[in-house]
Amino acid sequence: MLHELELPVTVQDDSETLSENVFRRIQAAIVKGEIAPGSKISEPELARTYGISRGPLREAIHRLEGQRLLVRIPHVGARVVSLSQAELIELYEIRESLEGMACRLAAERMTVEEIEELRQVLNTHERDAAFQAGVGYYQQEGDFDFHYRIIQGAGNRTLTQMLCGELYQLVRMYRIQFSVTPNRPRQAFAEHHRILDAIADRDGELAELLMRRHIGASKRNIARHYQDAAKPTATKRGES
Repeated sequence: MLHELELPVTVQDDSETLSENVFRRIQAAIVKGEIAPGSKISEPELARTYGISRGPLREAIHRLEGQRLLVRIPHVGARVVSLSQAELIELYEIRESLEGMACRLAAERMTVEEIEELRQVLNTHERDAAFQAGVGYYQQEGDFDFHYRIIQGAGNRTLTQMLCGELYQLVRMYRIQFSVTPNRPRQAFAEHHRILDAIADRDGELAELLMRRHIGASKRNIARHYQDAAKPTATKRGES
């Protein structure tokens, strides 16, 4: 039972392989944007940076391709994924549907203890310095991730494999990227609380509706981002 959540500390276990350690470090750098979307992956450069031989590095790169964080382009090599607007909207459409379902199932299946732990997750988020400053939303992964905990609470292994496995880090990458949108962190936090209240009330229909609206709001935020980015170009064309 988690009585109080604390910030996780990254520690390399003695049994962790060098490839596993490098995989996790590169994964974190990509998800957090420290290695920019679209960047070409240079194996010699990464080998020097992380002090690892090419064999274990290639194993780590292969795993990152499996998570869709890297894409291999013929005659070019591996690059960090950079989804187009259309691809990103499709990803959020999938999230909207599947995470809505997860919420409905979680309202039916989560234990009282699990719901209380989910409240503690939001309490941890509220204390986060970036959130308090209004410049971002808490973005730790796994048990400290509100969405992750709900999906786990749905009790559906196939759904968990899709959303907490295959797509999880790719989704996190874009959640982090767009979490710094002005006013969005506090709006998202309020939406999370309403979703949790519906789950606690065992109102699966409302919980699903609120999650779909929550992810739909994020999807519209992404669309506005691309529209705003296109405005200067349109203006320049009009002036030329």
